[in-house]
Amino acid sequence: MTATTTLAVMAASAAALATPEDADRAGLQQRLDDVVATGAVGALVEVRDEHGVWRGTSAVAERGTTRAVPVHGHFRVGSITKTFVATVALQLVGEGRLRLDDTVEAWLPGAVPNGDRITVRQLLNHTSGLYDFKRTLPMPPDPEFMDNRWRTWTAAEQVRRAVANPPSFDPPGSDYAYSNTGYLLLGQIVEEVTGRSYGEEIERRVIRPLRLRDTSLPGTSPRIRGPHPHGYVPIEQDGRTRLVDYTEMNPSVMGAGGEITSTTRDLNRFIAALLGGRLLPGHLLDEMKTPGVGGRKYGLGLAWQDTSCGVRVYGNDGDALAYQSWSFSTQDRRRQVTVALTPDFRADPDDVVDALLDKAFCD
Repeated sequence: MTATTTLAVMAASAAALATPEDADRAGLQQRLDDVVATGAVGALVEVRDEHGVWRGTSAVAERGTTRAVPVHGHFRVGSITKTFVATVALQLVGEGRLRLDDTVEAWLPGAVPNGDRITVRQLLNHTSGLYDFKRTLPMPPDPEFMDNRWRTWTAAEQVRRAVANPPSFDPPGSDYAYSNTGYLLLGQIVEEVTGRSYGEEIERRVIRPLRLRDTSLPGTSPRIRGPHPHGYVPIEQDGRTRLVDYTEMNPSVMGAGGEITSTTRDLNRFIAALLGGRLLPGHLLDEMKTPGVGGRKYGLGLAWQDTSCGVRVYGNDGDALAYQSWSFSTQDRRRQVTVALTPDFRADPDDVVDALLDKAFCD
């Protein structure tokens, strides 16, 4: 089942659409339907371009029902949270309260081995070498994954679990390895610098000024506020792998690395404000776009990719297991796309999502 909302109601069928704009929107809907056909329970998207704003949905909000995905649905954004955290950290740099070359040891004494050799910059761009906390946990389809569903985690205990393992590489700064541990530490550093939690700082510095009314940091609250699609994870049960509803869970396990819930509208607004210089001065935005290691497309909490037509777009993507999302914009902010889906794990949706992004950014 497909439900689509556009700024103008299309009375004609897709085959008989009268304008190029309508044809473009029909093409976007087809790409979104392809995402679902490849491996999702449901999906939603918001595209902003020279024609205005188009929002589309595909398939259902909950398995076993015909309820359409809400066009303004909320979802867990996963690692797009890191872009919010990085923005706050860089604002503190701009205020002279934090330096990119400050060490972890200077702000969090004894938190990690060799903390005097790991800098804030390396936490931001994943060149610290710190072992990823996520790798210490059972993950789907392991049934033990469900044992932690309601558990409240602290950043300190997550970091301790991570550093009980050897680093991914040494010395720090010599390579790239994605690590949620670095962002847990950044959350703690923001608190040390400001005296307020990273969540409070994101709320104060980003969410309220940009009026992101549907964006929140739930902390330990298991529910997603507002209308939302249900999310699922594959779990082995009785010799079979089944999709288990994982919509409600304690998001403290993701913390500063991924706890935010938001909407397509709010994420497009956030990325546009960031790239437009509303949140950071130009030299720090340039730092965000500078990779820590040559050949990588990840800077200080900001990622980028090149479309098939050669257009470079900036933003980030997120994987919160039961929810996956992508939010990217052209540098000039003339075209923006945020897409979210609830995967069913039949196949990797990355290629079909890339085709959707190409359609939105290139046509």
